[in-house]
Amino acid sequence: MDIALLIIGFVLMLIGILGSFLPVLPGPPISWIGLLLLYLTKAIPNDWWVLGVTLVIALVVFALDYIIPAIGTKKFGGTKAGMIGTTLGLLVAIFFPVLGPFGIIIWPFAGALIGELLNKADKKTATKAAFGSFLGFLTGTFLKFVVSIVYLGLFITTAWDYKAALFPYFD
Repeated sequence: MDIALLIIGFVLMLIGILGSFLPVLPGPPISWIGLLLLYLTKAIPNDWWVLGVTLVIALVVFALDYIIPAIGTKKFGGTKAGMIGTTLGLLVAIFFPVLGPFGIIIWPFAGALIGELLNKADKKTATKAAFGSFLGFLTGTFLKFVVSIVYLGLFITTAWDYKAALFPYFD
């Protein structure tokens, strides 16, 4: 059972990292569930402080992911149309990777710009608002990615420290 929890936990860690970039998946909370599964194994002693602190961090980052882009958009004079455009641009980048890895940067900005232009903003205001929306998106994504990577590191180091207990027959 411990090995199954370890494997499922590791898979959830990887899904959490993907969730840092995909708006439909909450990256850090999924990574936290992977940590929880690791600590539910018999080989790893329960450390409720670690689980509690990492849960609070995951929930705060999850909430900030919705707040930061809105602040960036409003700070630069954007509207909800720019935020929607950013999300649609990201989806285009994910499902139609025409521009390769640069698409994840270019399409959200283009989506925000188109959203602002459709909202009847002049080009200068639309560009400024699109930049704010895009900057908020990048900040939130980076924050989620860092937290998910830190959780993966915590998962791996904890599992490594207890590898003899997790895999008693492979020593």
